[in-house]
Amino acid sequence: MALLEVAGLVAGYRRDLDILRGVTLKVHEGQMVSIIGPNGAGKSTVLKSIFGNVRIKKGSVTFRGEDITALPPSERLRRGMSIVPQGHNLFPEMTVHENLELGAYIRRDKNVSRDIARTYEVFPDLQALRHKTAGYLSGGQMQMLEIARALLLQPSLILIDEPSLGLSPKMAKSVFAKIGELKDSGVAVLIVEQNAEASLRMSDHAYVVAMGATTTDGPAEEIRTNADVRKAYLGA
Repeated sequence: MALLEVAGLVAGYRRDLDILRGVTLKVHEGQMVSIIGPNGAGKSTVLKSIFGNVRIKKGSVTFRGEDITALPPSERLRRGMSIVPQGHNLFPEMTVHENLELGAYIRRDKNVSRDIARTYEVFPDLQALRHKTAGYLSGGQMQMLEIARALLLQPSLILIDEPSLGLSPKMAKSVFAKIGELKDSGVAVLIVEQNAEASLRMSDHAYVVAMGATTTDGPAEEIRTNADVRKAYLGA
C-alpha cells in the first residue's frame, strides 16, 4: 500500500476554472518523488491540493490508507503530512527559535524542547542564529528554517515546493543536501523543483505534469535520461 495515493485529481482556485484535470500519483514509504513539467502546468497546485489548501472537485487523496480528500490541512498535519510551500511563510518579527516552537504548535507531548535541540544538531547554522529574527535571515537560511520547522511535526511525508527558488547555486546545493538527509532518515518527500535535473538525480520516482494532468511517470533516472523529457523540460 502506498503512503500517499492521488487518483484522478481535478482541482482549481475558482469554481469555473480547473487547474488540475486528472493528476494521479503515488508516494511510498521513504521514497523521494519529483513532479516536473512546464511552467504553469499546475505542479504547485498539486501539492496545495494534496495538503488541502485548494478545493478538490473530483478525485481522491488517500494517506496511509485513509481517504483524506475532505479533511482540512490541520487534520493532515495531525496525520503526519507537512508542507514547505513556495516562498517564505515564516514569522519575520519572531526569532528562529520562536519560529521553531510555533512549528510544533499542534503537538501535545512534552518532548518539543528536546526535539528542537535535536533540530539544531541537524541544522547547525540555525543554532548560531537561534536568537536572530527570521526576517533578517538570508533566503537560504529561511529555507532551512522552513524545512526544520516542518520536521518538528514528525511527518512521515513532507511536501516541498520549489526549495531552490531565488537561492544562489551554493545555497541551493546546501538545501538539496538537507533534503537528501531527510530521505536518508526515512521521511518520504514529494517535491516540485525548478531545477528538475537536481531533483531527479535525488529521486526514486518522477511524474511529468503538463496541462494539469499526469502525462508520464517512471523511475527518476529513466525520466531524467529520456530524450523527449530532456528536450522538453531539462533544456537538453
